[in-house]
Amino acid sequence: MSYFRETMELTHEAVLEMLRAAVASADELGQPQCIVIVDKSGEVLGSLRMTGSKYLSLLSARTKARTAASIGMESSKIPSEVAPLIAAATQDAVTGLDGGVPIYMKGILLGGIGVGSGSPDQDRTVAIDALRAVGAEIKANS
Repeated sequence: MSYFRETMELTHEAVLEMLRAAVASADELGQPQCIVIVDKSGEVLGSLRMTGSKYLSLLSARTKARTAASIGMESSKIPSEVAPLIAAATQDAVTGLDGGVPIYMKGILLGGIGVGSGSPDQDRTVAIDALRAVGAEIKANS
């Protein structure tokens, strides 16, 4: 039996680079976004509400990031028929909204990024662009 395992963690440099890349992506799309990055336990490591984004989207972006970090898949993978039940059971800590993407490196789950304020496709695009900026794994619709 093994009592220990090797792991990795996101650095503040990675978080800053992901935020920069997400902002650049959102600017390119012409859609200001709220961006939240969490570690694998759901703790916020970095967040930004771009000028002109919807302020309540900061809350949904955090929930998307935490959902992705918790389930190790995109937040949109929560089945729509059970999403309201899971949200109620977790006091709205889990969502099935698109825009939450897990952060993996070398197969290890490091956390999640959540993006909100645009369309589902825009939110996901910005999140994926942030992952690319640091060389994180992009899992096809995790």
